[in-house]
Amino acid sequence: IARLNDKIPESKKHVFAINLSGATFCDREFVDEVKAQFARYGISHAQICFEITETHAVVNLSHAIGFITQMRALGCSFALDDFGAGMSSFGYLKHLPVDYLKIDGGFVKDIEDDSVDLAMVETINRIGHILGMRTIAECAENEAIIERLREIGVDYAQGYGVSMPAPLLAPGG
Repeated sequence: IARLNDKIPESKKHVFAINLSGATFCDREFVDEVKAQFARYGISHAQICFEITETHAVVNLSHAIGFITQMRALGCSFALDDFGAGMSSFGYLKHLPVDYLKIDGGFVKDIEDDSVDLAMVETINRIGHILGMRTIAECAENEAIIERLREIGVDYAQGYGVSMPAPLLAPGG
């Protein structure tokens, strides 16, 4: 993920995103397990961003809100992944206490050629910002898309136009 503007605090420069399934964040023992791993490895809570898909969050709304609230209290952040792909996106968005809104790549990848997709990305970005969320555009596959995302005011981009996948190196390695 690459920062697209300079408004993002430097303290959020190295954040590691972890995708969670709906079953995982509904598991009552998972919060305790995460807390144990933080203590065991001395991981900074501020460096962890959990990603939950919009679909799983909406289907398990009360569990999602409870889990997000508990982990945010520790200092972790949250991203609502694949936003726009679900059926009731905007209706539930203001009830989910997330930090980041990941705009579904299905809209992003064609913003250069499809005025409807461009309007969707602009709208999702604007609503996310009004709600105090930072936005991440998935499928930023080339410089033209990245430049358009900058013009729109999207905060971050993710995709092959930013960087090709690479292995995570262990400290000192």
